Amino acid sequence: MELCFRSLSKITTPIILLFSLLSCFCFNSSEAYDALDPNGNITIKWDIITWTPDGYVAVVTMYNFQQYRHIQAPGWTLGWTWAKKEVIWSMMGAQTTEQGDCSRYKGNTPHCCKKNPTVVDLLPGTPYNQQIANCCKGGVINSWVQDPSNFASSFQVSVGAAGTTNKTVRVPKNFTLKAPGPGYTCGPAKVGKPTKFMSQDGRRQTQAMMTWNVTCTYSQFLAQKTPTCCVSLSSFYNDTIVPCPTCTCGCQNNGTQPGSCVNPDAPHLASVVPDNGKNNYAPLVQCTSHMCPIRVHWHVKLNYKDYWRVKVTITNFNYRMNYTQWNLVVQHPNFDNLTQLFSFYYKPLTPYQDINDTAMLWGIKFYNDLLMQAGPLGNVQSELLFQKDKSTFTFEKGWAFPRRVYFNGDNCVMPPPDEYPYLPNAGSRPDVSLLVLAVTLLSSVAFYFVCF
Repeated sequence: MELCFRSLSKITTPIILLFSLLSCFCFNSSEAYDALDPNGNITIKWDIITWTPDGYVAVVTMYNFQQYRHIQAPGWTLGWTWAKKEVIWSMMGAQTTEQGDCSRYKGNTPHCCKKNPTVVDLLPGTPYNQQIANCCKGGVINSWVQDPSNFASSFQVSVGAAGTTNKTVRVPKNFTLKAPGPGYTCGPAKVGKPTKFMSQDGRRQTQAMMTWNVTCTYSQFLAQKTPTCCVSLSSFYNDTIVPCPTCTCGCQNNGTQPGSCVNPDAPHLASVVPDNGKNNYAPLVQCTSHMCPIRVHWHVKLNYKDYWRVKVTITNFNYRMNYTQWNLVVQHPNFDNLTQLFSFYYKPLTPYQDINDTAMLWGIKFYNDLLMQAGPLGNVQSELLFQKDKSTFTFEKGWAFPRRVYFNGDNCVMPPPDEYPYLPNAGSRPDVSLLVLAVTLLSSVAFYFVCF
C-alpha cells in the first residue's frame, strides 16, 4: 500500500485527472439514470379493491412515466416473491406463465401456486369476459409523450391465503420487470395513500382498501452489453461520408458462425432469412461493417442566408423486426430555433428547464410510424429546417452534427469527433486520433505501475 501511494505521488496532475474522468465514466455507466429523462420510470400500482374470505382482489397497473422509452413486442414480464404462502385463485387481463404445485388443494385449483409467479399480458383479441380496462395489448406500453392514451397496462388478480385486513396482508418482495429483456431495476414496494377512483358519471368516488407502489428505472448497461444502433454523418460541404464505426454492434463472423448476418444480395433472400415463428425476436441483421439493427444518418443538406437544412434517415437492418411506434431523440444546440419539420412529429424535451437542446421525433400514425424490417422499405426519413443564431452559428468543429442520438430509448454510438466532416478551409485533420493518444497515455500509466 505504501508503494502505491509513493508511486501515485510521482504522477503528474493532468494524468491523474484524465484517469479519474475515464474511471468515473466506466463506473457510472451502470447506473439507472438517464440525463435526458432524469425523472423517467415505470410505476407499478397495486390497489386492493375488495376483500375475499381468504384474501383480496387487486388491480395492478403499470404506468410508463418515461418520456420516450416504451415497451415493445414481445412485451413486459412482471414477477415478484410472495411474503407468505399466497396463491393466485384467478386473473383477468393477464396470466402467469406457470401454475406451479397446487397438489395441496383438493377442490378448486388455483391459477398459480408458485412462490415467485411470473405474469405476462394477454394478447389482443382476448374474449371480453377475460378483459379489464388497459389490458390485453400483448405487453406493449407506449411512452406518455408519444401516446398518452396507451401509456398504462393493467390486470386483475384474486389472491388467497393472504390475510383479510390491512394489518394481516403482507407486501410482496423482489419485484422484477423485464421489458422485453433485462434492464429495469425495481425498488421495494412501499405502502402509500389508498388510490381513489371516480365513477364513469363523475358523481361518486370510491377508494382502494390498501395501495402500494413500486418504482422501476431503466439502465441500458443492464439491458444489453452491446449497442443496438449507430450514427453516420455527411454534409454538403464535404464529400466524405463518415460511416458508423466498424464493429459497433458486433463483427461479422459467418466463417465461424454461419447465419449470423444476411447478405442482401443473396439470390434467394426469403429462403436465407429463417422464419422460426412469430415470437422469434432475436435480431438477424444485414451484413454490414457495423452490424447494427438500426442506423441513423444525419446529413447537413443545404445552407441558406438565415436558415440551414438537415435530412435525417433511419434505416432498419433487422430482418426480424418491424419497429412500431418508434421514436428518435436528438440533442443539438440549435433545436431552440427549429422552424419546420417534415413528415415527423416533434416535441421539445427540456430536462434542464430553460435549456431547449433536445428533441423527440416520431412517425405519423398510419403513415410512417411503422419502420419496416430490412429491405427496400426499411427506412423512414424527414427534413428539419433550422433558423441560424448569428451570434453562435458556425459549421466549424462539428457544430452542425448532433451531440447525442437515442433510438427507442437506447443510446446510439456516434463516430469519433475527429472524423466528423470538416470545412474545406479548416485545414487537414490531425493524423493521430485523440482516442489513440488517450489509450497510449493510459497504457503508459499502467506500465509505470507494473514497473514500479
